[in-house]
Amino acid sequence: MTKKLAGAKIAMVGLGLSFSDYMLSRIRSDEYDEVWTINGMGGIIMHDRMFMMDPPSRFLDDIKAGSQTLLMKKTLKQHPGPIYSCTKDKRCPGVVEYPLEFVIKETGLAYLNNTSAYAIAMAVAEKVKSIHIFGFDFSYKSAPHFAEAGRACCEFWLATAIAKGIKVEIAHSSALLDTNIPDNEKLYGYHRLKDPLVTKVHEGNLMISKQSKLSPPEPLDPRTPQPALWGRGDIEGLTFQKEKKDAKPRHTNGSGESRCC
Repeated sequence: MTKKLAGAKIAMVGLGLSFSDYMLSRIRSDEYDEVWTINGMGGIIMHDRMFMMDPPSRFLDDIKAGSQTLLMKKTLKQHPGPIYSCTKDKRCPGVVEYPLEFVIKETGLAYLNNTSAYAIAMAVAEKVKSIHIFGFDFSYKSAPHFAEAGRACCEFWLATAIAKGIKVEIAHSSALLDTNIPDNEKLYGYHRLKDPLVTKVHEGNLMISKQSKLSPPEPLDPRTPQPALWGRGDIEGLTFQKEKKDAKPRHTNGSGESRCC
């Protein structure tokens, strides 16, 4: 365990759209003991540690990594480290091997299927005080048919962190842990009631109350379409088709020509 990390406040920043919430947090003068970045984000913002669990050769010797490739090539060759990866590469002086054995030994777990999950797992193993997640989105309400693999693994590790007493905060605009779902829709089933149960954090405690007993939120602009998450809401044209009424009968004038009545 790294003594410097025990009890630390860690910000983790990925490439999802909610990374912008990290920028807002810094504008608000929020401070973190360390900032950890995922893949290409390490070439964009200042940070203390970078995680890239693919071998460096995936970026240096190929183009299959897509739009990140050029950014990563430059970053990997110039970055002083540490960049945690599955293997070292002499072309990348800052790359170090991820402490896999240490993480598995400390946590007793080995469910790791994406780079973001490795970062969370290391924070759990290092016994940090709090984890603040930005840009770990995986899905977007505006694109209900799209979802990036890895969300379940990250949520598993965040649940593990919470169970161990580590404070977890997610960017408000992120889908991770259903953070961006309206309060009155978070509890499935109850969200269909006229007066749904909602959860709220009050003075550090999670409370459950009927929506009618809470202060009403600011009204939404009815002219602005509100995105919905597939499977949670009933969306006309997406999850169901509105039944069409029979067309109004039309009469003819005797000559075979139709006229509206």
